[in-house]
Amino acid sequence: MLRGYRAAVWPRQAVWSLRQPAFPRNLSTSSESSVVDDGPSEPPLTKSIASRRTIYALSTPPGKAGVAVIRVSGPSAPKVRMQMVRRTGSWSRKEYLKSAVLHRCEVLDPRDGEVIDDGLVVFFKAPFTFTGEHIIEFHVHSSPAVISRILSAFSSFRGLRPAERGEFTRRAFENGKIDLTQAEALRDLIESETEVQRKAARRGTSGETKEKYDAMRLELLSALSKTEALIDFGEGEHIEEGVWAQAREITAKLRDDIARHLSPSRRGEVLTNGVSLVIFGPPNAGKSSLLNFLAQREAAIVTHIPGTTRDVVEVALDISGWRVKVRDTAGLRESSDVVETIGVQRAEEAVQQADLGVCVLSLPELVESKLRVPDMVRKHLKSNTIVLLNKVDEIDPDKRSELVFNLRRHIRVDEIWPISVLRGDGMSELPEKLGNKIQETYDFSEEEERLVTNARHRAHLEAIVGFLNAALAYGQEDVVLVAEELRYAAEEIGKISGSVTTNDVLDAMFRDFCIGK
Repeated sequence: MLRGYRAAVWPRQAVWSLRQPAFPRNLSTSSESSVVDDGPSEPPLTKSIASRRTIYALSTPPGKAGVAVIRVSGPSAPKVRMQMVRRTGSWSRKEYLKSAVLHRCEVLDPRDGEVIDDGLVVFFKAPFTFTGEHIIEFHVHSSPAVISRILSAFSSFRGLRPAERGEFTRRAFENGKIDLTQAEALRDLIESETEVQRKAARRGTSGETKEKYDAMRLELLSALSKTEALIDFGEGEHIEEGVWAQAREITAKLRDDIARHLSPSRRGEVLTNGVSLVIFGPPNAGKSSLLNFLAQREAAIVTHIPGTTRDVVEVALDISGWRVKVRDTAGLRESSDVVETIGVQRAEEAVQQADLGVCVLSLPELVESKLRVPDMVRKHLKSNTIVLLNKVDEIDPDKRSELVFNLRRHIRVDEIWPISVLRGDGMSELPEKLGNKIQETYDFSEEEERLVTNARHRAHLEAIVGFLNAALAYGQEDVVLVAEELRYAAEEIGKISGSVTTNDVLDAMFRDFCIGK
């Protein structure tokens, strides 16, 4: 009987054993911590790039310099610390490194134990880090050879892969360390070129913009809750009187507040992206000379021949702390020359698209024409256009004030400044006056919270205003439709902060970051 039993059981055991995966017992695919070994030994199973949760990148600009920072973030960061870091003067690699403390260490290649460099290493323990994950940073000499060897050593670990653009910041967002407005402000801070941009971006990274949107969302939810109370309980139930009026008051106030931030001046976008300033006027008035003065270099060709500038010349400048994209244009006049005509067309397009226009006129030529401004120039003058009367040194000083007064009556602009680019009259204070004009035009103040800092914010806020207007258009008998419009508005606010978002939005935003941030 026993012999027959064994014969009957054996085939089942054989079948069962054939169904088992031929993996080592100590290898599990349930988590990365069980996959990543203690060193770069030959793995029995190669993980796909996408499944490697630990990322690394050079966080400082490449090239020769004093110090380079290489960052690693993810669950395998402790493995990297154990295999690649040895305290200076110690023979053990497994010494404990206190979190958030810089240690003088040797950086080792885990494949052969060779010392790659001597530098500083800091380990940050999750979740108290920028990304919310374990992070280790190597502060080493910024030598192409050193950096290349360390990155090569990282690639020998099964759990590590190179980071994508903005992936460190994206992980901070996905782990709840920051919201989308703070991520965008961080990008703006990295890209800031002027003091004004730096201050504004710093306020965003500290959470001021986030707090504003959170408060806005709470107001909207308050209006929505009151509206839904009317739906749930109806008029026959014992609910507080005036709920409908309160909901409408909150909605109207919120709409007006958003509309104020959506004013045509585009204050937030101008602060982030810079002011577009276009220099225009008739030929040979001194436009290119003005650009060269502001740029402090020969950015444009200057000759006495009218029509020298044929195309738009753009230079990005820091003017009194503001980032200003100054564009020099072709002289505005009728021409039979095909190339010059194209240049004039581009000049007119640039003037129409500019945030601020600076018209340069030759004062001696105005005197000869009895203060008549050419029609092609005059049609582009606006109330906020700055008119610079160049070559003022060629006019009798006693007549200048009268000429400026009479010209102001003819062209009706607020700002007319006599200057001489060649002699320097009025030029030393010109950058400061331009900065003050920008400040005045966009009504900037140090304390003001800037709600709209890019086109994405503007698009969502415009959609919110549309939903709020639709909600206010309904009467109390359509309270269900009012609640629906308020829900749509609340969803749009969530898209700004990132509480409601899609992968497409995140991919588009974080690809603008540099690798290593």
